[in-house]
Amino acid sequence: ASTGATFRIPILMYHYVEYVKDKKDLTRQSLDIEPNVFEAQIKTLVDDHFTFLKMSDVADILDGLKSLPEKPVILTFDDGYRDFYTDAYPIIKKYQVKATAYVVPGFFDQPNYMLTSQIKELALDDNIELGAHTMHHVYLKDVASIFAEREIVQSKYKLEDIIHKPVMSFAYPYGAFDNQAIELSKKAGFSTSVSTIGGIQASVDNRYFLYRMRAGMMTGDILINFIENPPF
Repeated sequence: ASTGATFRIPILMYHYVEYVKDKKDLTRQSLDIEPNVFEAQIKTLVDDHFTFLKMSDVADILDGLKSLPEKPVILTFDDGYRDFYTDAYPIIKKYQVKATAYVVPGFFDQPNYMLTSQIKELALDDNIELGAHTMHHVYLKDVASIFAEREIVQSKYKLEDIIHKPVMSFAYPYGAFDNQAIELSKKAGFSTSVSTIGGIQASVDNRYFLYRMRAGMMTGDILINFIENPPF
């Protein structure tokens, strides 16, 4: 494939996958997918013969090193919440699909976030890719370059030091980025970066602000139609 080509690559975005206990936590509830719904989504995609990719696969496709499968899909999880390990990961393992988790090294071992030991375990699973999400989940748009660079670069190096693997994908916290953040993510050595812009097209032009989709509570034919005919 030409590196100048545009590909249709649906990248699904998740945050929490759990049964929210605190009903007053409206933010968590608004970003949550209950595990039974998440499993129904994965089963839907598996049964419909989608090919699950990691973000490193996207980089290879954009670089012409791999071919795009007929029905690709990517699962991405932001922030490194502990429920990824306790609730989402068992489902991912059950169906033997691939996923990419964007984690915040400065938050490891804190309440609600994954433990360093859990991060190390995930890194041993070839179906899981760990990406960086800054050191402290900071807003990167219109900030001082020295601050942005420290947060972006350190998150890569710290995570690599923990998992002993290259960390090649980055996610902008809050989906906030500008040209400076794009250039810094390139300079840090990431091969892709993801945004929260809705869309399905991926090319070299947007490889440092790749589009993603929120599947919400959709399952079955509704989910399939959303992925194959997105409203973007």
